[in-house]
Amino acid sequence: MSITKKEFGSSAQKPDMNKAVIPRPVLSTLDAFALIVGIVIGAGIFRTPSLVANNVASGEMMLLVWLLGGAVSIIGALCYAELTTTFPNTGGDYHFLKEAFGKRTAFLFAWARMSVIQTGSIALLAFIFGDYASQIYKLGEHSAVIYAAVLVIGLTMINIAGIKMGAGTQKVLTTFELLGILMIVVVGLFLVPEASATSYTFNPDSGNNNSFGLAMVFVLLTFGGWNEAAYISAELGKGKRRIAIALIAGILVITLIYFLVNISFLRGLGLEGMADSNAVAGDLLGVAFGQMGIVIISLLVAIAALTSANATIFTGARSNYALGRDFRVFSFLGKWKSRLAGPVNAFLLQGAIALALVSFGLFSRSGFETMIEYTASVFWFFLLLTGISLFILRKKRPLKKRPFKVPLYPVLPIIFCISSAYLLYSSVVYTGWGALAGIGVLIAGAIILLLKPTVAEKKNRDKKKI
Repeated sequence: MSITKKEFGSSAQKPDMNKAVIPRPVLSTLDAFALIVGIVIGAGIFRTPSLVANNVASGEMMLLVWLLGGAVSIIGALCYAELTTTFPNTGGDYHFLKEAFGKRTAFLFAWARMSVIQTGSIALLAFIFGDYASQIYKLGEHSAVIYAAVLVIGLTMINIAGIKMGAGTQKVLTTFELLGILMIVVVGLFLVPEASATSYTFNPDSGNNNSFGLAMVFVLLTFGGWNEAAYISAELGKGKRRIAIALIAGILVITLIYFLVNISFLRGLGLEGMADSNAVAGDLLGVAFGQMGIVIISLLVAIAALTSANATIFTGARSNYALGRDFRVFSFLGKWKSRLAGPVNAFLLQGAIALALVSFGLFSRSGFETMIEYTASVFWFFLLLTGISLFILRKKRPLKKRPFKVPLYPVLPIIFCISSAYLLYSSVVYTGWGALAGIGVLIAGAIILLLKPTVAEKKNRDKKKI
């Protein structure tokens, strides 16, 4: 059943909101490119290569898996390029789901993003930053948690200071991050002795999964985050195709970087050395620089986590803003303080929830793993729905001008949906209680929808009583 503008306390009932400041296109294609690269190339590339190596039988297969991950991500980016150029909106996925499925599904997504997906990702990245920053300078028993909290507060304040400040910080951090990764590539290719040829193959022991499918799960998780570009589509300058250019260029660059990094690891450590490592980048730099390599990699991973966290905070508040525009109960989120400052209230709420999740680190040292479990299944569920929305919107809005269309439609969108469904399945099957907690929070959002009837439903109920 479709929901009208008067239902569920929409912004149409709030005269103040009609005069609210709306986002202005002040971002460049380079800003979007930096955000995409900064979100995707996070701390995962310093951990997942060893997990991938532990699930393949040869170096060639490992490199193939990373190329396939890039290909799947490019297909997803092409799908998002059509959605973002056709329906540019600060709400990103929220807006696509609202157009395709209605406000109820959009509300459920925004609830999940606010309480699970985005805030959980911020907390996850904050934990990584805290762990590695503590390797450089420890602040006491709860050093990692303190660093994590400082990250959330500091980056939230930077983004509240203004769109230009947040975007400018992202470009600086991304530059440092890419220079650090370039250093790893140079070290692996030129500064360490080549591992023996026999170590390029791996005879798995009983603890090795040797699963191509599971290897793909880790790779696609490492590529995750490029869809965040959808949330800045309304803030890009002239030319709707700019977001498509930023998305595709970003994924191509990321794929090249991941491929070169893994070639460096493979050359310097061999496949078996990668599989046996818990800190593959640290081991590689340790071969080249000794103890100093540990300090270098700690600094590099901390910068990578900082970069991804800033981009995640920047885009995350924008779906909360979209939620506030459409639902009265969250109307305080739907205010854009000024044309350059952004959704301040949305930033503050997002930061508060992320801090609450970070506080779990005071009671458990498995915060990083728990946050992965907490966010993964919910994230892939809604990414699958977004892929499906492409088909629905083609049918519902056939006359809508599409500056960019997915090539080879419907083959590529089908591949995107299948890959998302597989990641959803894997995230539920291979994770623990954290996944159940994330699903539980999503169910809580559904209960809110049931307990809070729409305006139209309430009127119908009152008529029946009469």
